[in-house]
Amino acid sequence: MKRTNDGGARRIVVISTGGTIASRWQGTGYAADASGDDVLATAPLPEGVTVEVVDLFNVNSSRMTSAHQLALLRTVHETFADPGVDGIVVTHGTDTLEETAFLLDLHHADSRPVVLTGAQRPFGTGDGDGPGNLYDALQVAASVRDLGVLVVFDGRVHAARGTVKTQTLAADAFSDPSAERLGRVGFSRVDIERQPERPAPLPLPAAARTAAPGAADAVPLPRVDIVTHHSDGDPFLLNAAVSAGARGIVLVATGAGNATPEIAAAVADAVARGVLVAVTTRVPAGPLAEIYTGGGAVDLVAAGALLTGTLRAGQARIALLSTLLAEGTHGAGDPARSTALLRRLLEGPVRAEPALATGGSRSASAVAARV
Repeated sequence: MKRTNDGGARRIVVISTGGTIASRWQGTGYAADASGDDVLATAPLPEGVTVEVVDLFNVNSSRMTSAHQLALLRTVHETFADPGVDGIVVTHGTDTLEETAFLLDLHHADSRPVVLTGAQRPFGTGDGDGPGNLYDALQVAASVRDLGVLVVFDGRVHAARGTVKTQTLAADAFSDPSAERLGRVGFSRVDIERQPERPAPLPLPAAARTAAPGAADAVPLPRVDIVTHHSDGDPFLLNAAVSAGARGIVLVATGAGNATPEIAAAVADAVARGVLVAVTTRVPAGPLAEIYTGGGAVDLVAAGALLTGTLRAGQARIALLSTLLAEGTHGAGDPARSTALLRRLLEGPVRAEPALATGGSRSASAVAARV
């Protein structure tokens, strides 16, 4: 379907992937089954916007796979091959939106925006938040440039990097616990308050060119697991992940990145086998730091693990996956090169630019960069 408001001055493509924004009652619970056209029909269009819909797939985002995400990544790149497209909005379930957004951002080299949004309340409900979120996402996609991949939810604009789901049910579902929001949207204004800093984008991985969710002949993707430390934690699950064929492991440690001497030894064994290990924390906000020995971050780094800065588990896993998928470009079978790439993706630039002055309905940076 194609919808136009005021002549279609800005051409936005909506890629529909399912989630709560497309979920209807199934008798015992909600599941994604509404088409992208159905979802779009619930929302008014911002002035001067033309919208086209791509129904890519329709899944609850808890069922999202790497194959789904890579198919979306490919579709984004294919869509931007058309110079007449001004921006993309992806409607997505909230459970794994943070992972998909970060994957897209790590591979996004275009000045045009990709904006992810969704809903906390299902399709067609009287108090549904999907239509408002979609309207805001369309407005942002039609207004900004050079900001990478964004998450727009409940009137707030977030950078993909660092943004996670922080509320299970509340409308204000997303934030970066370690940084301020990127901007806000409302009353026909898009105000961008800071410029996100991002590592240099990766090229489209070869796996994305053939990714097809559920395809019987799909090329196997590298296994990347997440293991959480806790009181009485031991190396059993980490070792099990290695035995299962994991090529990357995210260790969710305590505090600023701490575990036990036994887990540090297991990390050293995994690294010796060529497994990439990244250490994050179960604490919501703040960076990791090499402070403690006795199995703490000092020992984990000495064992060959990399600290994830302020990235938490889901996005750290995506950084590992992207590193492994890039091995064909960045030196397959070269542990040192893979480690260097992973370090760049995990650490990333962390210093934010000063707040930007804004005016009208678009940010100052967006106006300056508009084509």
